[in-house]
Amino acid sequence: MKTEYKIFGIVSVFLFIACAVYAWWTWYDMNLDWVGTIALLLSGLLTTMCGGFFWFVSRRIDPRPEDRPDAEISEGAGEIGFFSPGSYWPFGLALAATVAGLGLVFWMVWLIAAGLIAVTAATCGLLFEYYTGTRRTAEH
Repeated sequence: MKTEYKIFGIVSVFLFIACAVYAWWTWYDMNLDWVGTIALLLSGLLTTMCGGFFWFVSRRIDPRPEDRPDAEISEGAGEIGFFSPGSYWPFGLALAATVAGLGLVFWMVWLIAAGLIAVTAATCGLLFEYYTGTRRTAEH
């Protein structure tokens, strides 16, 4: 986690410097561009928040092999985690979000409602995919 918080820290510093330079530059040339300045400021705050989380977690866990300079490649071997072999739920979620977005663009309340209901259903399907049906795991 130390690598991650250092990367986010570097990006945060860059974004805050870019925000200051951008604000000065637009103020010097014309009126201050509030949209770009606020976007850079909020981006810097977001990356600071992520970096702070990684720093907080890195203090509470043992160093991983990728965090130690003396680690061997073989220490990182083994099972990484569970990755789904294939699922149609992300496609359904994207389709439902598209329907809700089109309803929002054209301000059709019925289409917004239908899209949000479909987004909720697709999210539940994606979340509970391995708890029901043929893909149910043995330990449940």
